[in-house]
This record gives sequence, C-alpha cells and structure tokens, in this order.
Amino acid sequence: MSPSARNHWRRPRTYHHGNLKEVLLEAARKLIEQYGPAGFSLTEAARLAGVSPAAPYRHFRDREALLAEVARSGFERFAARLDMAWNNGVPTPLSAFDALGKAYLAFARDEPASYAVMFESGLVHSAEGRSFPAAERAFDVLQKAAVALCRQLPEAKRPPLKLMSLHIWAISHGVATLFAQGALQSRKVPLSPEEILESNMLIYLKGLGILPDGSIPASSS
Repeated sequence: MSPSARNHWRRPRTYHHGNLKEVLLEAARKLIEQYGPAGFSLTEAARLAGVSPAAPYRHFRDREALLAEVARSGFERFAARLDMAWNNGVPTPLSAFDALGKAYLAFARDEPASYAVMFESGLVHSAEGRSFPAAERAFDVLQKAAVALCRQLPEAKRPPLKLMSLHIWAISHGVATLFAQGALQSRKVPLSPEEILESNMLIYLKGLGILPDGSIPASSS
C-alpha cells in the first residue's frame, strides 16, 4: 500500500477494544487489495489499524487465522447476497437467475479483497478441515437455482444438479476473476462483465435444453 493510501485510511473514530477484531479485519482487507493475501504481516495489519503489534493476538493466533476470518466473514456476506438476489426464484426462475449472476459479479467487484481470500487455496476450509458453513450456503443457493431451472425438463433429461451447480459456479467465478475485479481493465473488452456472464449462461442453458433456440432471458430484452 502506498504511503498516500496508508495515510488516507484511518481506524474508526469509535474504535475501542470491543471492536478491535473488526478494525483488524478492515485493515487486512485494505492490505490485501494492495499486496494480495500473502503480501503482508500481522504486525503490518496492526500498524495500519493503529494498535500495538501484540493486540491482534487477542483474536488471531497468526496471519493465517486473520485471513481465514476474512474469508469466513466474506462468505457470510456473499451467501446472504446471493440468497437475496435469488429470492426463491421470484418472479421467474430465469429472471431470478439473471439477478443471481449480477449479484455474484457485484460482490467480486465490491469486495475484491474478501473475494480473493475466499477462493485462495487452503483458506476455504476451517482448521478442522471442513468447509465454511456460509460457503456451503452460497453453493446451496446455486443448487436451488439449478433445481428451479431444470424443473421444466423431463426427469430423464435433467443433468446431475450438483454438477450443473458446479458448472454455474465455475463460469461465474471465471468471469468475476477475469473481468469483474478489473484484471483486464487495461484491455478493450466490448462487453460488460454482466453481459459476458449472461451470454455464457445463455449458451449453457440452451445446451441443456432449458432455453429453446432464439429465446433470451426477459431481463435482456
């Protein structure tokens, strides 16, 4: 983080020991935006938060524990955002699916530090080796969408729903990583990330037989 950026960020004026954890998480996110998940120390996070080098150890045993909490809290917000966008498939599964994709990209764009850590190898699991519950909830939203989209298909022609959900996640993650987070900002891309994701999903759903030839989601008309 540049000196000007460091000087710009200040811990909240309401800081007290009761919200030390949140102040450290915000400092970590600022550092991750600049240096990436592996590019800072717990001491540097403490310095940016304006606390003593020993203070972070009240909540985090090491830097990896701090990163894990950034990921966990990120997944909490991510799952809530996807669930709100899906809205139980209302008003229609296709329009809700479109909103779900936009919410996915919006999260990656709005919270690049959290998103980067959430999918960093080795950090998407807790110390016990289990996935974060919120990550499972986020995936469950995608599975609900897959179920709703496939409901019109004859049962014998429905794809494996878990596999379909993984495909949706992989496509969304690819677009978010390449475009929504600004990785290709310097290149001239004729479409927005939302348009790229929508066209990918349109092709995918057509391939599954969920959309007839020539049809487009109502939101794109």
